[in-house]
Amino acid sequence: MAIPSAKLLISAIAVFMLVSASFASSEMPFMVVHKKATLNRLKSGAERVLVSFDIYNQGSAAAYDVSLIDNSWVKKTFEVVNGNTSRTWERLDAGGILSHSFELEAKVKGPFYGAPASVTFRIPTKAALQQAYSNPIEPLDILADVPPTDKLALRVLAKYGSLVSVISMVVLFVHLVATPSSKSNAAKGSNKKKR
Repeated sequence: MAIPSAKLLISAIAVFMLVSASFASSEMPFMVVHKKATLNRLKSGAERVLVSFDIYNQGSAAAYDVSLIDNSWVKKTFEVVNGNTSRTWERLDAGGILSHSFELEAKVKGPFYGAPASVTFRIPTKAALQQAYSNPIEPLDILADVPPTDKLALRVLAKYGSLVSVISMVVLFVHLVATPSSKSNAAKGSNKKKR
């Protein structure tokens, strides 16, 4: 009775391995889209947002007619200063990377929560367009009131901070070694009274 069930189990494992191997070797692109936004405060008081994208093809086949569209930047809130919020490439080979960036100027003060960008692409084996999404960006605090920082104090801390901490530890160690503990003094006093 145990032999037929063992044969059934072995055949099921063999079928599972063959099916998973066929899926693993199928030639398909796999898109990973990384979106990054950084704020840059100008001396004039205006604030610009630099948005950059890296599109990675981690699959085993090329992707064709790759299009990036980022519609999360509303025109009444942001003005495009440099570049475009969309871009198209003819092809992205397996293991390849594409990059794109654009710059915006903020018009309105307040927090901004950006949506993921959309990347569409075509693969030769399927008629329908494939779609991938980027990561969402961290919330941006546009034109926020930033308290001034003391740059001299930061430079001094960066230059001498580690030295001060090492000297402090050495002084503390010497103090602990040189100062007798109160418990040992109490024990000595009680020993003297017993004699």
